[in-house]
Formats: sequence, structure tokens, C-alpha cells
Amino acid sequence: MEAKELLFNLPPIVGLLPLIIYIILSFKEDAHPVVNVFVCVLLGAILVKQPILQLGSVIADSLGSFLALIGFIIILGSGLGAVLNRTGVAKNLVHILMDKIGINTERKAIIGTMVTSIVLVTLLGTMAGANAIIAPIVIPLIATMGITPSTLAVIFQGAGQTGLFLGPFSPPMVTLMEITGLPYGQILLYAGLPVSVCMWVVTYFIAKRTQKKTFGIYKFEVKENQSGTEYVATAKTKRATVVFLLVFLALIVYGIAVKSGAAYAIFIMITVALTTGVSAGLKVGEIVDAMFEGMSKLIWLFIMFVLFEPFLVFVEQSGAFDALFNLLQPLIVSSGQVVFSLVASIIGIFGINGAAVAQSMLMDSLFANMVVELNIPMGLWAAVLLIGSQITSFAYPGGDMLGAMGLAQSNDVKSMLKLGYSIIVTLLIFIIVLAVIL
Repeated sequence: MEAKELLFNLPPIVGLLPLIIYIILSFKEDAHPVVNVFVCVLLGAILVKQPILQLGSVIADSLGSFLALIGFIIILGSGLGAVLNRTGVAKNLVHILMDKIGINTERKAIIGTMVTSIVLVTLLGTMAGANAIIAPIVIPLIATMGITPSTLAVIFQGAGQTGLFLGPFSPPMVTLMEITGLPYGQILLYAGLPVSVCMWVVTYFIAKRTQKKTFGIYKFEVKENQSGTEYVATAKTKRATVVFLLVFLALIVYGIAVKSGAAYAIFIMITVALTTGVSAGLKVGEIVDAMFEGMSKLIWLFIMFVLFEPFLVFVEQSGAFDALFNLLQPLIVSSGQVVFSLVASIIGIFGINGAAVAQSMLMDSLFANMVVELNIPMGLWAAVLLIGSQITSFAYPGGDMLGAMGLAQSNDVKSMLKLGYSIIVTLLIFIIVLAVIL
């Protein structure tokens, strides 16, 4: 993309100003993400001398961008979750998983909750939505084993988030495939699976340690421990659960086999929602209403993704990314891929905050030239992008961390930060090892 002359003939590096402002605003309390991005879009437009009255056309064009597609996939996932909730399929899946594991010891309670959270997040494509379904069901079960709210919060974030790294059509995986050009299998091999395994191991041991430290100090309310009558799924719910699993898995296998693109996820979400709802006895209108109800909760995220496209375009048009590359080139060439991978991961984790998918795109825009210059393997770059964009939520008490705590009825931030920094250190070591191997 040809660089534009900036306002007042400012040097191209000044084009990074909207990015710097975005980072500052994203860490401010009570700042709305959509407002943050829109402010930066306006600033970027002014810097590249884009006529403000034509800004509507720029935003309209961004509706067809990859980021807008990912935003639409995310809100469709929320809509599917609402259908699974309405039909009872989500609740039935939780009970099936927990019953199969058999919750009769602390260890089984921790492992069972981890597995349940991972599976449901993978199927729904949303951590908050899946854990919200799980919480009221598992709390009465695990409370009888003495599991504390602090321990459950650790599990919800540490294990639950990895579900997003496994599904072939989850937003993070679709984004990594788009950026790197690698197929799902290689993204899973180099990034999704090893990062998940590292997080599972750390989460398990931190959960065990948290349980030991908080047992007798924190506990669930007594009323949550009374499970009441035993859960029995209705015939409709059982049928809908079977249909959901069969259709969902069949579509995923087909999509992988024919190497379907990101847009295929839209077909999956709609088809699975309709077939599951109909098999549960819902009318098509009721299914659509349920989907819209679920989607409406994340419409702000879709708008933010639409705005993020012109935000990145304006920064790129300023020539700021090229100017940054030229400035850092001597350091990059001498550092090698190990140091570069480590530094890029750290910058992603601590220096950029916001929606994880947008963070991936932002990181790639920042470092794309450097990746080419150092001939960084795409498998390694996929792992750096995944860690740099997704692990920010473990570094600060943000929405994901506080959401997990809220669902688990915990106010123990200290245990969450211990989990977060244990995961960060482990994954940075993993990146160093991967960079050496590749």
C-alpha cells in the first residue's frame, strides 16, 4: 500500500500515534472499546488527510473485511449458545461429561470441571458463554467435594480459554490461518495444541495449590450446595443433543477435508442452530429469536471489529509500520529469531490490549516486515501471535479474568494473578524452545 503524505508533512512514524492512543485508552477503566477504536479511527483519518465527510464510505467498505467476518462469526457463536441453552442441550452436555468422570474426589472434581469447560468452550466458541452455562450446574457438584470458589475461577479461565485454541473454526484459529496461510492441522500442531497442553498442566497444578491454600477460607454459599432433585434430560433434549453432536462434528470434518475458508463457519453456526432447535421441537421462528437474543449481547464487538479495519488501514497508509521497521532493522537483523520471537510475544502480552483477534491483526501489522526479514517460520509466528494476543487476559485483571471470578463466586484476585503469571512464564519458555527447534 502506497504511503500518504501526513498532515503538516509530519514524518511517517507519527502515524503510530493512533495505535499509541488506542493502547493507552484500552487500559483505562470504564473506557468503552467501541469508543476507543472510533477515536483512533478519527485520529488516523485526520493524520492521513482522509476527508471526514467520506468516512462513512470507508466504514462501509470495511463491512466486507476479514475482521468484520470474524466479528460476525463470534456473534453467531453467541446465538448458537443461546439456542443450545433454550433446548437444554448445553445443560445435558455438562451433566454427561461430569457423570462420565464421576465426581467423588478433589482431583476428579478439578479434572472433570477442566474437561467440561474445555469441551463446551470448543463447541460454542466462547469462553464466557460456555462457563456461564457450566457454573450453576457444576457448583453444587464440586462444592460437596470442598472445592473452593478460588479454585473454580482458576479452572474457568486457565482451562476454559484453551477451548478457543482447538476448534478449526473458532475465531482465533480462523484468524491465524488467514494471517499465516497455514492449514488448520499445522496451526494446531505448532500453536493451538502445545499452548493448550502447557496451560492445562499449569492450570491443574495451580488449581491443586489454590485448593490447598483456600480450603476452609473460601466456600460456596450453602444454598448452592443443595443440588435438589437429580437431573434427568427429557427425550427431546436427548434427541437434540445427539443431533447437535452429529451435525456439528460432520460439518467440521467435511470443512477440514475440503479446506473450507473462514466463511464456512457461518454455515456451521446457522445449520447447527436450526437442526438442533428443530430436533428439540422448536419452531424456526423461535430458533431465530433465540439466536438474535444471543447475538444482541455481542453486537458491540461486531461494530468494534468493523471499525478496527479502517483504524489499521489508516496507520498502514501513514507509512508508520515501514518507518518502524527501518528504525528497528539493525537490531532485528542482529537479534535472531529467538530474541525476536520472545520480544514480540512479550510486547503482545503486555503492550497491546483489546479484543484478542484484533490484537493478532495488530501484531501482524506491526511485525510483518520483520517476520519476512528474519525468515521466521510461519508455525513459529502462529505460536507467537496466539500467545501475544490471547494471554494478555492473564496479565491484568481484565474482563476475562473478572468474568471467570464472577461466575465462580470468587473475589480472590491474588490466586488468578498467580495462575496468570505462571502461564505467561511457561509459555515464554515454550516460545524460546520452539524458536530454537525451528
